[in-house]
Amino acid sequence: MSGRLFPFLVFGALLVGGVSGPAHAQDRLAQLEERLERLERILENQALMEMLNRVDSMDRDLRELRGESDALRHELETVKTRQRDLYLDVDQRLEQLEQASSSRQDSEASPESEARSGQQRLVDPQDAGDDRQAYQDAFNLLREGRHRRSIEAFQSFLERYPDSPLAANAQYWLAEAFYVTRDFEQALQEFSRVLEEYPDSNKGADAQLKKGFTHFELQQWEAAREQLTQVRDEHPGTTVARLAEQRLARLAERSD
Repeated sequence: MSGRLFPFLVFGALLVGGVSGPAHAQDRLAQLEERLERLERILENQALMEMLNRVDSMDRDLRELRGESDALRHELETVKTRQRDLYLDVDQRLEQLEQASSSRQDSEASPESEARSGQQRLVDPQDAGDDRQAYQDAFNLLREGRHRRSIEAFQSFLERYPDSPLAANAQYWLAEAFYVTRDFEQALQEFSRVLEEYPDSNKGADAQLKKGFTHFELQQWEAAREQLTQVRDEHPGTTVARLAEQRLARLAERSD
């Protein structure tokens, strides 16, 4: 009896083994797929973290560059302000020296000249101190960077005191105020007025130079070249000639 049952038992065992084998393989395959998915997620997370770190690093670099740019911009504005203040201060000192020299010459004038000047003061209704104060107020506005107010003040000065000894200087600084505010068309007209209405003014050479600069800013290259060449040739060995030469060099670089 047992000899007859043995083949059936062996067959049953083989049958059970054949059924469990594929199921076990499927479980293993599922486990492998799950592990593979986990690895892929880990790799994706690592790549994402690396990308986020790179973005964060680039953002820090950008902020640093912006900070440096702002610092450089502030430094440039500070330098420009110092240069303007120095230029205005030098001009003011020159005017004071010229006025002092003029006062000494007046004190040494002949009695006839003094008499004539006294008669002139009697018929002139303008107080000499008023025009000087008005000019100084307008000039101070320009030094403080209040350009629009200084334009109004210089225009008012020229209307009220057209015959003042300071009229030529007021006209020049009016032109400078327009130049600083980049109203170059108006600045060009005002610089030209200095040369036309005050041909003997000590501001003539400066007005010629700034006319050349203004033509340059307006990209009127040929007019700028002619004006600056005239300044260089008519005022050799001076500061305006040196500045004209420097701007002519920039014009030459443009044409190369």
